[in-house]
Amino acid sequence: AQFLRDRHKALKDRRWELYSRFIDLKEGSSGYELLGMHRHRQHRVDFMDWAPGARYCSLIGDFNQWSATENCAREGHLGHDDFGYWFVILEDKLREGQEPDEYFFQEYNYVDDYDKGDNGVDAKDLIRRMNEEYWEPGEVTSRKSRWETVAKLYEQMFGPNGPQTEEELGEIPDAETRYKNWKATQKDESSSSSPSYDIIDTGQEFDIFNVVTDRASFEKFQAKATPLAYWVEMRKGRKAWIEKYVPAISHKDKYRIYFNTPDGALERVPAWATYVLPDAEGMQSYAVHWEPPPEEIYKWRFGRPKVKGSLRIYECHVGISGSEQKISSFQEFTSNVLPHIKNAGYNAVQIIGVLEHKDYSSVGYKVTNYFAVSSRFGTPDDFKKLVDEAHGLGLLVLIDIVHSYASADEMVGLSLFDGSNDCYFHSGKRGHHKYWGTRMFKYDDVDVLHFLLSNLSW
Repeated sequence: AQFLRDRHKALKDRRWELYSRFIDLKEGSSGYELLGMHRHRQHRVDFMDWAPGARYCSLIGDFNQWSATENCAREGHLGHDDFGYWFVILEDKLREGQEPDEYFFQEYNYVDDYDKGDNGVDAKDLIRRMNEEYWEPGEVTSRKSRWETVAKLYEQMFGPNGPQTEEELGEIPDAETRYKNWKATQKDESSSSSPSYDIIDTGQEFDIFNVVTDRASFEKFQAKATPLAYWVEMRKGRKAWIEKYVPAISHKDKYRIYFNTPDGALERVPAWATYVLPDAEGMQSYAVHWEPPPEEIYKWRFGRPKVKGSLRIYECHVGISGSEQKISSFQEFTSNVLPHIKNAGYNAVQIIGVLEHKDYSSVGYKVTNYFAVSSRFGTPDDFKKLVDEAHGLGLLVLIDIVHSYASADEMVGLSLFDGSNDCYFHSGKRGHHKYWGTRMFKYDDVDVLHFLLSNLSW
């Protein structure tokens, strides 16, 4: 009982630490939406990674001739925050003879409706349509300056027509009386969606989760659709983007992350990379930018099947699933092994050794890159096809993910990632598994929990 109480207290402590940084568990397990390499709609690519022990961070690769200074994180909080996260922006380059976009917030469709987005709408026409179609009369007030209201109040109190003495100023009424006097001078427009503010302080203690509002005004506001659709109309299409810009980093470009640490310069494979070649012949391992054009992206055809009754699980390893003396691929597994599993009467397949690993003799248990499937078996799209075809056969797919330890490899894995011994793992003997020769995660660290939970969600 004491052991269970200690375990439950540890769970509550971990939750408290996690919720001190993130709103809920969903946000704490969705780091892959921000970290790693992501294309931004404003003709750029954003990169983010965690390395609290580094003093300088940049991206190097085919796209910049492996220069350590061309694409680096900006100084200050726009490039490096207090928690050790680094942010690098790769701007798409204008093609020769092309003019920059008129608006800095110009967006492009890279995937969705990539050949339909360029409709020639400009910002002035968009604002005019919003004022005419979306906002109601009197809901939007234009001001020449943000100090206009303040200047009017100042002139009313201290201007030539204002009170000059305390006797002229008189007694200042309370807020509710002043509001009622102001309300009497306003036109009563019940059709307006602007809040009426008829509810003054009720004397109750303020509760942020139960704010007292005017219900009628709130329901009018909720009934209105967001004006986002207007701004979506301004997005240009993929063809317009290709015509105007050269991508900052292209599909299948190789890259690594460069750190300057107290012990010197380091080159690492990004921790959140989604496609990695860990044992490239004759050169250091590297990540591969995986961003196929829309017409080449794998399109999902089947949903996750619903299995009736108990699970009958077939455990397998893709690399050793063939009869030939070689490492089998995702494509061979899809065409040869999945039908055999279905015909044998199983309704689920559990695949081990899927995550990227450098040491093949570990059968995939010494993981080096947690967000990438093993490049020995194929590409990320090949794995998508395997899962999709299994779902089409009515098979659930379970992935064996090892978070109890990680590879001790420093060139491609997470060990000494930012030059420090306690980035992702415990320092000293506690950080090493003496039987497996692996590293032990620092589970009491919020950022490590963020990494591991996000990996499960991914």
